[in-house]
Parts: sequence; C-alpha cells; structure tokens
Amino acid sequence: MADLKVRHLVVGAVATNCYIAENRKTKEALIIDPGDNAVRIEQIIKEDGVVPVAVLLTHGHFDHAMAAQEVAEQYGIKIYAHETEKETLETPQINLSGMIGRTLTFHADCYVKDGAILNLAGFEIRVLHTPGHTQGGVCYYIEEEKALFSGDTLFCQSVGRTDFPTGKSSTLIHSIQDKLMPLPDDTMVYTGHEDMTTIGMERKYNPFL
Repeated sequence: MADLKVRHLVVGAVATNCYIAENRKTKEALIIDPGDNAVRIEQIIKEDGVVPVAVLLTHGHFDHAMAAQEVAEQYGIKIYAHETEKETLETPQINLSGMIGRTLTFHADCYVKDGAILNLAGFEIRVLHTPGHTQGGVCYYIEEEKALFSGDTLFCQSVGRTDFPTGKSSTLIHSIQDKLMPLPDDTMVYTGHEDMTTIGMERKYNPFL
C-alpha cells in the first residue's frame, strides 16, 4: 500500500483545492495551497491525528495562499514557494487579492529552486518550476507515490489561465510539455481547481496540448 494519503478540501471564494498530504508511516503531513478556511484545515489535521511539517504553495495567488500564514503559525512550520514567486506573494496587484476587495500580502519562509528535492514528511518531493500561470508557479512531484500537485498549471482537460499579471500562454504550454508530459501515465494529478486527473489522461485528451 502506498504511504501517501491525500485529504482534499475545497476552500475559499473561487473553490480552490487544498490538500493535506499525509504519510501513513510517519503520521506527518504537508499542507498544500491552504487558500482559506484555516479552521477546517486544522479540524481535519486533528481528526486524522497527523503532525504538519510544512506548507507548500504552488503559486502566490490569494486563493492558494490566504490561510498559509495562519496555518504555519498554528503548527510552527515553514511556508515553501519558488524563488521567483516572491513578487507575486508580496504584491496585492499581482496576487489578485483585489478580486475579493482586499489588499493582502503573503510571504514564504523558504524560497526554493527548480529541481530542488525537499525531504519532508518522509517523502522526497521534487520542485518542478512551471511558469506560465504565474512567473514562479511550481508543481510538487512525489515520484515514489506517483503523485503530482499541479496547482493552476495543469487541470483536467484544461490548463491554467494566462491573462493574469506575469502569466503567458506559450510559457505555460512549454512548462507542461517539458516538465509534466514526460512523467509516467499513471501519475495522479492533484489539481488546483475542479477534478483530479492523471498524466496519461491529459496526454490523451487535453485539447491545449
């Protein structure tokens, strides 16, 4: 049986997928894209009896990052993001918090590079820099568990929007083709919104690719 157990909840104003990625063996957990509703996230962690060790942000938009600081402070853990996403996190006009009538800034404690391996919760997590939706967007890949947390880079039969600040359509398609399509077909893709999918399904049916 795989060590990875993924709890999924939909949070916030634009129905963002937040994931609690638990290691069945170590009882540690990663909190991925806590975009809102810190109380509910903490409730699930308590129910499952796991110990959070990190917050991973796929990118800096408000709907993925808004509860990150509250959750990180609750457990005394660090927030991770890509090194080129600092500007998005810290700039309200770029992190889109104006969409909900607020002027918010976010931060990360650890700014990571493309290809970095994060040893967290008993997993080896590879950082795949996939710009296009934002300049510092990343996917987190756990090869052993055949799991990819894709944020707003790749969706089920779709891709992330590129009409926001620092977005670019051709860059996004290159990112997906170069970084994600080489992954095995049976890799489960935990997307930033709506339904989950697999790399094989997207290779076959995604009209953008």
